[in-house]
This record gives sequence, C-alpha cells and structure tokens, in this order.
Amino acid sequence: MNDPIAVWRSDHEYFRRLLAYLQHEVDVFHAGERPNYELMLDVLTYLRDFCDRVHHPAEDAAFGRLARRAPMLLPQLEQLAQEHRVIVHAGEALRGKLAAVLDGSVVPRGEVEVAAATYLVYYGNHIAKDEETVLPAASQLLTAQDWAAVRETLPRESVPDERFRALRRQIAAETS
Repeated sequence: MNDPIAVWRSDHEYFRRLLAYLQHEVDVFHAGERPNYELMLDVLTYLRDFCDRVHHPAEDAAFGRLARRAPMLLPQLEQLAQEHRVIVHAGEALRGKLAAVLDGSVVPRGEVEVAAATYLVYYGNHIAKDEETVLPAASQLLTAQDWAAVRETLPRESVPDERFRALRRQIAAETS
C-alpha cells in the first residue's frame, strides 16, 4: 500500500468493472436470455471475499481515523460504514437467488432483478460517495501513521488468490 489513495481508487475502478459486468448479465437476464450465472456468482464471491473481508474493513478503519481528524464528516462516514453492511446483505441475497437458479429452483424473475438492482445501485452509489467525499479528505488529512494503522487492520492474506486473478483475466477478456 505505497499510495493508499491510488490503491483505493484502483480497487474502486475494478469494482466498477465488475458491477458493469454484473449489470450486463442482468440485462441479458431481463431480455429473457440465459446470463452466465456461474461467472456472476464468481464475481459476487470475489466482491464478498475480497471487498467485504479486506477492502471495506480497511475503509472502515480509515473512516475512523478520518472522523477523528474531520469530525464534520462523521455523518457521511457513518452512512458509508452502514452501506458496507447493506452491501454485504444485498450481495448475499443476490448470491442466494443466483445459486437457487443454478440448483434448478424456480425463482421469480422479478426477485432476481430486484436483488440485482439493490446490490448494483447500493454498490455503485457507495463507490461514488467514497470517491466524492472520503478520498479527497483522506488524501489531505490522513498521515503515514494513519495509513500504517489502517494496514494493520488487514488480514494477512489480503491479496486475492489465483482463482480471483483468473476471474479478473476472464472478465477483462469478455469486456474488452
């Protein structure tokens, strides 16, 4: 994490690409065609396993540090932290719907579309708010000591494994 703001922005850019891929597959589903459910589940798994386990906890730690340096941002920071919890639940709801479809269950189309829309809208708006509010303030106010403390909150195995590197290559190939 040499430049934590650059890493944060890079993560967000990749998350936006994953969300765009999910949106494309939801559009395929909405058109009555068969989306790539397996790859959609892989994307959700990545977002859950990496983002919810590594990225969002690091953000939460940075939010805590930023709140001490800029108390006027506390309401926005609390809302963003709460959105992390909503994103986790919305992602699990969507993952459950997609897994049920793959298992052969009959899931009403509207339920899948609502779960997908909730996840996509929350996640997309969350990233936009981070970029608009938090990143500029964090880049100005957080010190090297703050970022070192944020790094300490990360799990030891915070780098995505080979399965997710392969997912990244596959999605890059499909969306190029």
